Amino acid sequence: MSKSIDKPVKETPLMGQYNSIKQKYPDAILLFRIGDFYETFGKDAIIAASVLGIQLTKRNNGAAMHEELAGFPHHAVDNYLPKLVKAGYRVAICDQLEDPKLTKTIVKRGVTEIVTPGVTTHDTVLDHKRNNYLACIHFDKLQQGVAFLDISTGDFLVAEGNLEYVDKLMQSLHPSELIYAKPEQERIKMKYRDELALFSIDDWVFQLEYSNGLLLKHFKTNSLKGFGIDEMTSGTIAAGAILHYLNLTEHPHVEHISKIARLRSNDSLWLDRFTIRNLELLQTNYTGGKSLIEAIDRTLSPMGARLLRRWLIFPLIDLEAIQQRHLAIASLIANKELFDDLASHIKLITDLERLISKLPMGKLSPRDLLQLKRALTAIVKIQNFPNLYALNPQLLSIINKLDTCQALFIKITNEIQEDAPALPQKGGVFKPGVNAELDSLRAISYSGKDFLLAIEKREREATGINSLKIGFNNVFGYYLEVTQTHKNKVPPEWIRKQTLANAERYITPEIKEFEDKILGAEERIASLETELYKAFCNYVMQFIGPTQVNALTIAELDCLLSFSTLAIKNNYTKPTLHDGIGIAITQGRHPVIEQQLPLGEPYMPNDVHLNTTDQQIIIITGPNMSGKSAILRQTALIVLLAQMGSYVPAAHADIGLVDRLFTRVGASDNISSGESTFMVEMNETASIMNNLTPRSLIILDEIGRGTSTFDGISIAWSISEYLHTAPEQPLTLFATHYHELNELEAKFERIKNYHVSTTETNTEVVFLRKLTRGGSKHSFGIQVAKMAGMPIQLIARAEQVLLQLEAKGDKQRTAQSLKTMKQQQFQLSLFDADNPFAKSILQQLHLVEINKTTPVDALMLLQQLKQLSDKM
Repeated sequence: MSKSIDKPVKETPLMGQYNSIKQKYPDAILLFRIGDFYETFGKDAIIAASVLGIQLTKRNNGAAMHEELAGFPHHAVDNYLPKLVKAGYRVAICDQLEDPKLTKTIVKRGVTEIVTPGVTTHDTVLDHKRNNYLACIHFDKLQQGVAFLDISTGDFLVAEGNLEYVDKLMQSLHPSELIYAKPEQERIKMKYRDELALFSIDDWVFQLEYSNGLLLKHFKTNSLKGFGIDEMTSGTIAAGAILHYLNLTEHPHVEHISKIARLRSNDSLWLDRFTIRNLELLQTNYTGGKSLIEAIDRTLSPMGARLLRRWLIFPLIDLEAIQQRHLAIASLIANKELFDDLASHIKLITDLERLISKLPMGKLSPRDLLQLKRALTAIVKIQNFPNLYALNPQLLSIINKLDTCQALFIKITNEIQEDAPALPQKGGVFKPGVNAELDSLRAISYSGKDFLLAIEKREREATGINSLKIGFNNVFGYYLEVTQTHKNKVPPEWIRKQTLANAERYITPEIKEFEDKILGAEERIASLETELYKAFCNYVMQFIGPTQVNALTIAELDCLLSFSTLAIKNNYTKPTLHDGIGIAITQGRHPVIEQQLPLGEPYMPNDVHLNTTDQQIIIITGPNMSGKSAILRQTALIVLLAQMGSYVPAAHADIGLVDRLFTRVGASDNISSGESTFMVEMNETASIMNNLTPRSLIILDEIGRGTSTFDGISIAWSISEYLHTAPEQPLTLFATHYHELNELEAKFERIKNYHVSTTETNTEVVFLRKLTRGGSKHSFGIQVAKMAGMPIQLIARAEQVLLQLEAKGDKQRTAQSLKTMKQQQFQLSLFDADNPFAKSILQQLHLVEINKTTPVDALMLLQQLKQLSDKM
């Protein structure tokens, strides 16, 4: 008896093609175009069905095999693609590369684009208010190189530095995706796996010769000196690896990436990653909170919003550049006509940066051209503003950088239809007179259709079939349709092609003859318009550079306009900046908190003065909720806004240039890295102490809280001493609950005590939120607990414990008092006369005349006492 042998399962030709392509892109979800659908298979289908909420089914893949299947219509790709990318997936789009009608075998297919979180130009994926950076880090022995590219705008940045600097840039620019060499996988994943999408590439790419060659070839130069990065070895390698990645993701045409800029740590006010987080510059740390960028952004264009974000994370340290921005704002505020004119025109300008970036990648649509034309119209009007040359020189120099691109404007106006379609394949892109052949073909197409309508009318009259109509389908073209009721009236020379339930369809030699002419004309029209559109786009390529300059210029005007709007609506004033060292703020306000106050409630302003003569360090004491942290933060934010070039929320601000802004605010565990609150606190504080400069501004809030009281006091004390005696003498604001630090003022000449004032009424405490000279001796912790709604029994017990502790002096006696203190049950005696709760009840009882009290009166009294206890 012979044994049966299992035959290998044979896959279908279609699945063979799919599997062949999928092997090249194992890390991406493959959208495989089949007819009018994008299909996914296997694991990709399971993921797609889950993320997109579409049906998961199965299909046959050869004999006795099934595979998961999920798909969606190809025209809905802009709805589904963003969901996959935002979920962190790489998506490979595989399209049909030939017309199915022109082949007798399986349609040729290939991947035309790989979309990843950091490499996308799809409007539905991008956030128009922020750049979408792809980042690359290269680890070298001495320093790290890092590069950032936003392919949607052409913004290309490169930097070198230590791990702290690279980490600061990652926090500031917040890329969507990070690429790195495969050997660095463990290090990268440990640090960034919870923050952004990661992708590793072969380590041979990270070679200087290879990366340098890619950059030289792309920029068509013999050297990188012109970009100022020729000596940045590790930075050059990171930048080259990004260009390599663009090729991997099928993005070879990126001519809009025309320059690369170097980031230097000493070119702007240094903000480390802790400061960016602690001051909530880009995002809030609390639900329902508001970041600084949200509070100050009054821009009118996407380019302006993105540039404002850049200004915020890289504030200026160039005094002249800061003053020029302040003068431009003053000019806009003083000239309402110009202010309104700029605002009205900037609103009409589309996202020029991202629009022109679509051009080299073949994604610029006819409607994008019309948007470009409208933008150029607005630019012309800005340049034609009356008395332009009487403006502030800074504003005038910005406006003069605008290029009207007159030749492009004229060409779009003369050649592109005002109602041009979204896709050039739809036809109707070009106006009559642009191309003689196109005009002739359109005439044939339009007249031919008129002729078919004439046939329809003639045959109705000849046959007496009033319901007769001419239709069209892709199977056999144009036809005459007759209902079953009238089919006996059909002439014998008509050729029947199709029978339906209620009608018959026929063709005639006459109809087929004109059909050939019409369809031939329409196919040629589609082909010719596509050719003409490609030629038009090639012409527009020469305007990529001028359009990018226009985008940056409009963005700059928009940011200055935003600052002006902010100043007018929120009563901001022009700060005075100088080369000296010192800060003098009069009636300063917190730019975020004051916007969140209830309508009609004013913000309590405060004065802050710091200098290196007699008030270098201010120790601020006072209870929680009193406003200490707000005063600290608002001082830092006022300095930050001033050096961005903005006006500030203060009656007056005199600020010596600050080159480094450090904050240590709040407490948080880094559990994922095994670091406690105190360890995080000490790491951040150590970073401050090791990077001091004479122009540093340091904000410290509750240093030492993460450990025991006496350890905390010791650390806070020594930090204050160190900052005072350090040769840099950095300006410092230090908020603390440790009232023992008030003793520092008597020991050090440049340390001064302040407190946030309060007032007490009976057992209540009222926070006045005013910074006042002198230290505070009270924390009012129990009062704050009471305001928070703690049970009255707990509050009463806390008061008893506090009285006993305050009766003791030194550490040993305090510790002993805690050991020997009798444990108190949280059950209060009704007859405990020392208890405030009991006193109120006793007062009520003393007023009762028992002999005259009826049972009803007694019940009513009991109800009153119960209500009293509920209130307390």
